[in-house]
Amino acid sequence: MSASSIAVPAALLEWYDDHARDLPWRARPGAPPPDPYRVWLSEVMLQQTTVAAVIPYFERFTARWPTVGDLAEADDAEVMAAWAGLGYYARARNLLACARAVAARGGEFPDTEAALRELPGLGAYTAAAVAAIALGQRAVVVDANVERVVARLFVIDESLPGARKAIREKADTITPVARSGDFAQAMMDLGARVCTSRAPACLVCPLSAHCEARSSGEPERYPVKAPKKAKPVRKGRAYWIERNETVWLVRRPDKGMLASMRALPDDGWSARGDGSGHMPRDGEWLSAGTVQHTFTHFTLELQVLVWRGGECSDPAGPTGEWWPAGQIEQAGLPTLFGKAARLVLAQKEDAGS
Repeated sequence: MSASSIAVPAALLEWYDDHARDLPWRARPGAPPPDPYRVWLSEVMLQQTTVAAVIPYFERFTARWPTVGDLAEADDAEVMAAWAGLGYYARARNLLACARAVAARGGEFPDTEAALRELPGLGAYTAAAVAAIALGQRAVVVDANVERVVARLFVIDESLPGARKAIREKADTITPVARSGDFAQAMMDLGARVCTSRAPACLVCPLSAHCEARSSGEPERYPVKAPKKAKPVRKGRAYWIERNETVWLVRRPDKGMLASMRALPDDGWSARGDGSGHMPRDGEWLSAGTVQHTFTHFTLELQVLVWRGGECSDPAGPTGEWWPAGQIEQAGLPTLFGKAARLVLAQKEDAGS
């Protein structure tokens, strides 16, 4: 056992006892571990999303579905609508699949990291987090914050994502058996608050004496990142059809991007859209402008067209509904279509003022 495998967790846990973040899914240091449901739910929400953005969603979800059994019985559309705005909507679909698998087991999460990984949509990182934080088992938990801390502690020169194997191996050498969950959360907090991407606060870091990157004088150099590739730009159209202060919303297909969610009808930019052929043929379309949203692999520029015409019957095509335009924020639209709706409503407000 190396000196760092003893000194690092001891120093970090002492710091964590005084500086742990107070988060709604956590137990305070020394308290009994939290419910696995709350740990699992928070970790799924936190994937590629900030803590500040997740907190209100987590609180609304747990108020509405306080147990994994409650979530398992929820209507898919209601869960997708409640998730709207968090992005990466496949997470919400995996959330339901996993909750229903746990419910089928009697409502209890498995009690080992290996068994947790067998649940649908629950990957290696989340299984390790639940095992360590909720079950008190020794598990190596490595998120983006932990990657940064470990890459700096040990000066790992290989660039991401290739460096992840070496980072995990080094993280394994310093993960203690006792208080493994607190250690994992302490590493996350250190990366979020002290060992930040830019301007790390090395002078107040509890691990500064053990950090090879600080000794090198270039802590911000780590972790080494490969150059980003430019994302392609796609273009499309969304349609705002309004009558009697209501707007026509459709339900997107069950598979593909933004699956099963309410949305404005579009021109098929995703290859699974609703098609402009379903739009009213009389009247005219006026452009309200363009909104932009960046997805994982591309950026979309969506022109928003507003229908101006006579009486409008229900458009042909996918199942839809007339939604009160003044309550559009309650429709659970994906971020992209929420931007489009706000653009139109802002212009209507300006025109009426």
